[in-house]
Amino acid sequence: MNIYVRNLSSQTSRSDLIACFEKHGKVTDVSISTYTVQGESRASGFVEMPSQEQALAAIAALQGQDLGGSLLKIQEG
Repeated sequence: MNIYVRNLSSQTSRSDLIACFEKHGKVTDVSISTYTVQGESRASGFVEMPSQEQALAAIAALQGQDLGGSLLKIQEG
């Protein structure tokens, strides 16, 4: 299941997102959107989890939680 994550801190890395979501199940892919020219974070990304049940549990548990100083906004992607 694809999960859309918004309001990421500019300091949040792929490994930060993996560590955050792996507490709730297997993570198969993570990407953070960046501006092409500047290479800066667009403050959003995607997390892929193979189990819908685990993905929905992660969304419920992490919605509004602090990660790197920003409160996460999460939805099915």
